[in-house]
Amino acid sequence: MRRTLRAALLALPLTLSLSLAARAQGIDMSQGGPVDVTASDGIEWRQAEQVVIARGNARAIRGNVTVYADRLLARYRPQGRPNAGQAAVPAASAGSPDQALGGGSNEIWRLEAEGNVRIATETDTARGDRAVFDIDQAVLVLTGRNLSLTTAQQVITASDSLEYWSARKMAVARGNAVVVDNAEGRRITADTLVSYMLDGPGQGQPAASPPPPKPGEKPVPGAGKLDRVEAFGNVEIRTPTDVVRGDRGVYSAASGMARLLGNVRITRTDNQINGQEAIVNLRTGVARLVSAPGARVQGLILPNQNQEQPGGQGGGQGGGQGASPPAGRGATPQPAAPERRSR
Repeated sequence: MRRTLRAALLALPLTLSLSLAARAQGIDMSQGGPVDVTASDGIEWRQAEQVVIARGNARAIRGNVTVYADRLLARYRPQGRPNAGQAAVPAASAGSPDQALGGGSNEIWRLEAEGNVRIATETDTARGDRAVFDIDQAVLVLTGRNLSLTTAQQVITASDSLEYWSARKMAVARGNAVVVDNAEGRRITADTLVSYMLDGPGQGQPAASPPPPKPGEKPVPGAGKLDRVEAFGNVEIRTPTDVVRGDRGVYSAASGMARLLGNVRITRTDNQINGQEAIVNLRTGVARLVSAPGARVQGLILPNQNQEQPGGQGGGQGGGQGASPPAGRGATPQPAAPERRSR
């Protein structure tokens, strides 16, 4: 009898009904429509706890979003009932897991995935050890190792946690956070990065939508174009020639400009200049340090020197030109004064 019941449960995908209205594309499990849950090692229904657990190569599909994990937990409640103080569903209200969750009187309010988690759409992929999707808040939280969110426009990684707020088109990476703008090949690192994406073509506010695709181009479903990145703590931006560091900053993908504030340092080879604010043009690679009112820009600029060649000869003819003078002979070169710029 147990084997027959288990086989029946495995053969019948669970249909989990959600009553929320459609909001946006991308990795978003809060849109209306059925959710199909399947597993290879069985599906357990706990009526008193109002949860359905799928084990072994578990998979949940809803619209264009598929969740893969070792174990999936779908927590449900009667429709219209708030999360706090929810009551258990009477056993007489349903005779099987699919009837309890797919009969139209219940809704999922939380979906949890554990072990080798991968959440994928046609263009976007999120990975982690554990994922929790809060249906009410439309927020996905990934924790564990090798956290990443990859879209057609960007790659976001973190070591502590990675959040994706689908309704707000916002991703928050915490701990050794990195955002790579694939379209421009730009890389920003910080303790915490908040990445904002524009809505896809034909969605969201018209003012925030990117230009329509060119003739012959197809709009990419679920791929939000990068709008801006806000960085906090140990911010670092690299250009082909400079490394710019600061306490916080803002990067605009549309203009390719970044502004860093607080303990700003611009380093190029052995040269470094310090200040409180820097403007970096990532398209041209030019980084400009500006002084705050009443403050001064300071730095260390080292003069270029030719490397000595074997035999003690420098780069000039006769072995004397271009070589450093011995101690006590010749004039001592003076360091160049740092460049000072104001607003």
